[in-house]
Amino acid sequence: MAERFERHRQPWRQDEVQKLHTLAKKGMPLKAIAKALTRSEESVKERAKADGLSIAKLH
Repeated sequence: MAERFERHRQPWRQDEVQKLHTLAKKGMPLKAIAKALTRSEESVKERAKADGLSIAKLH
């Protein structure tokens, strides 16, 4: 069963956005970033796309 996220549809806080940028620049995979931010992979993917970030793909 998929993980449950308590923060469903919550707006992004500035500190979360900064952490997303930092982790994405370090080359962390999407799953690890989502877990670190306690957000869904889809949410992280959408925010990264909106901010023009690229997230490392897992092979």
